[in-house]
Amino acid sequence: MRSWGPMAEKDKKDEEVIKTMMSRSEANSPRRPISTPPISLCNLLMAFSDNSRQSLIPNFLYSSSSTTGLLMGKSINHSNPSLFTSPSPPKDQQNFVIPSPSEPFGKIEMYSPRFYAACTAGGILSCGLTHMTVTPLDLVKCNMQIDPVKYKSISSGFGVLLKEQGVRGFFRGWVPTLLGYSAQGACKFGFYEFFKKYYSDIAGPEYATKYKTLIYLAGSASAEIIADVALCPMEAVKVRVQTQPGFARGLGDGLPKFIKSEGALGLYKGLVPLWGRQIPYTMMKFASFETIVEMFYKYAIPQPKNECSKSFQLGVSFAGGYVAGVLCAIVSHPADNLVSFLNNAKGASVGDAVKKLGLWGLFTRGLPLRIVMIGTLTGAQWGIYDAFKVFVGLPTTGGAAPPAAIEAAK
Repeated sequence: MRSWGPMAEKDKKDEEVIKTMMSRSEANSPRRPISTPPISLCNLLMAFSDNSRQSLIPNFLYSSSSTTGLLMGKSINHSNPSLFTSPSPPKDQQNFVIPSPSEPFGKIEMYSPRFYAACTAGGILSCGLTHMTVTPLDLVKCNMQIDPVKYKSISSGFGVLLKEQGVRGFFRGWVPTLLGYSAQGACKFGFYEFFKKYYSDIAGPEYATKYKTLIYLAGSASAEIIADVALCPMEAVKVRVQTQPGFARGLGDGLPKFIKSEGALGLYKGLVPLWGRQIPYTMMKFASFETIVEMFYKYAIPQPKNECSKSFQLGVSFAGGYVAGVLCAIVSHPADNLVSFLNNAKGASVGDAVKKLGLWGLFTRGLPLRIVMIGTLTGAQWGIYDAFKVFVGLPTTGGAAPPAAIEAAK
């Protein structure tokens, strides 16, 4: 029991005096919650989310990854001072480069119309620019296939062209090359992504994973059938301009001359041999690339793909593309010889080409140069294509499960 003697009464009076003094102090000064520290400009800046701060930083400091601010969308509880402190970033982001989303066109949902449009644009850049760049190599290769007596080797072929046509002659036919392969690249990459998803959905998650190589082969073959219809007219004009000096200076005068000579349907005379060249080439290009990149990440690279930097992933894309390109050149070379022969010789048939070139010549004529050209070309195409995908905020190609399996795991 508590005793209520003189000392207790004195304590009670002291408490009343203290309360009176506090009341007078609060009446003469601005109210401020005792538990809330003063809100300064520094505290407000630290309360911003990462995304808010990124908008104030130049783009050249951005990295390809980003983290969402922990305070975004939350009301600030003034009774909890810890909310005013900036959360410490993860260990992999404690560096000078400030994380920011690499999505200049906004968030692109996978397998949406915008996704396929982005893949189509990446295909235009990857195929059109690379084929135009290697026009001199393609010019020598086509002439070696058509006239092996005059163009005996790669070095002598360049020498003959330089002597007869000058430096400008090395880029003869670059316009139909650029237009034709840009159209082909748009259909090739855009429809490949579409058909890969389409066939994966038909197969279902289990079979899409089990038979993923067949899905890659079927998707790439379906895409190439469409892509070659877009390429064929420009390919016919290109070969004629490159292998018949004096026929035309380029696309502007070459296309009307070709139609006048062969008719409009003559532009598609080489379509079947083109399918014979390009469909095996593209099937090998996509299926081997997907498989090689997957093997790189599985056996040669010690960390998962999503933990590798974007620049490292692009390096893997180029390396995988180069190896795939060498395989593509070997598989598609006989048909490439047929296309060059048929587009150069008026009224010629496949039988005529086989009779003139022979089986050995069909498989080997111009092959070393084409291996160098197609290997570099394919590696550069995958590098450019995946670089564009990274630029718009999409993941690089390869090293992941098929689309149906990914969606089933979510």
